[in-house]
Amino acid sequence: MTTLTRGPEAPARPALRRADPRRRRIRVTVALFVLPALVLFLLLVVAPIVVAFYASAFKWNGFGGLPTNFVGLDNFTRLLGSDLFHQDLRNLVLLVVFSLVVQLPFSLAVAMLLNQRIRGRAVYRLVFFAPYVLSEVITGVLFSLILSPGSGLANHLLGFVGLESSWLSAPDTVMYSLFLVMTWKYFGFHMMIYLAGRQGIPNELIEAAQIDGGTSWKVFRHVTLPLLGPTIRISVFLSVIYTIQLFDLVWILTEGGPSHASETMAVTMMEFGFGRNQVGYASAISVVMFVLSFIFALFYQRFVMRRDLEGASTRMGDHR
Repeated sequence: MTTLTRGPEAPARPALRRADPRRRRIRVTVALFVLPALVLFLLLVVAPIVVAFYASAFKWNGFGGLPTNFVGLDNFTRLLGSDLFHQDLRNLVLLVVFSLVVQLPFSLAVAMLLNQRIRGRAVYRLVFFAPYVLSEVITGVLFSLILSPGSGLANHLLGFVGLESSWLSAPDTVMYSLFLVMTWKYFGFHMMIYLAGRQGIPNELIEAAQIDGGTSWKVFRHVTLPLLGPTIRISVFLSVIYTIQLFDLVWILTEGGPSHASETMAVTMMEFGFGRNQVGYASAISVVMFVLSFIFALFYQRFVMRRDLEGASTRMGDHR
């Protein structure tokens, strides 16, 4: 008697064929949702970058059609040799240092304070975050009135103790006054970032450190602060990128004055592009701003945020 042995069953081809149309529909749906955002990104981000790189190689006033007077790298040579550009770089470094040394630690301290169980902490959080909701234009107009050297509210109040200041009208004080406004405007944003990061730390770790005899400072130094590392690194990244592109507050408060003492690269670009009709030179400034932001973002993510990005990739792989 012969026994017939059946080989392994072949996979169900019809089932796979039935699944293919479903996959195609999913891909088409995803493409339809992504396409509008992609078109906007190309038109509003990629296209202006390409145009700026192109225009930076010409001497062009922005009128009369496409530029034709090709000058190569002359605009960049002129920019790198400009005393005004060097002043912009010094102002950039000064604001970045102030932000990292004063604004962000102050935001972190307020966040740790408002994480405690104190009466009315929800109100305090709202009050401290409210300035960030205001537009830069409103903030600039408000503080231009408060810091007016003549009848401003600041001098009116400080006059009782003899601490009047020129604030925004003197080269020696304008950058400090500008940073004061920046801190008032943005510390609430960083405070909320730190507060969210702190609330993501399990309380069991804090309680275990306290049971082991750790003081409040030691618990913060050896437990809370290291676990807040990814949050702090993101906060520093956002602060530096914003400072490189700073424009609104400076333009409303001082327009770069007095005597270019508070000017930033974005304000210089605005002045040459729309004030002096030197669009090619202004485009070169915008290219330098883009390159500085890109290089900083590339190196910061490569060397500073490397562990955070690798951890995020690992977690995403574990969920698949």
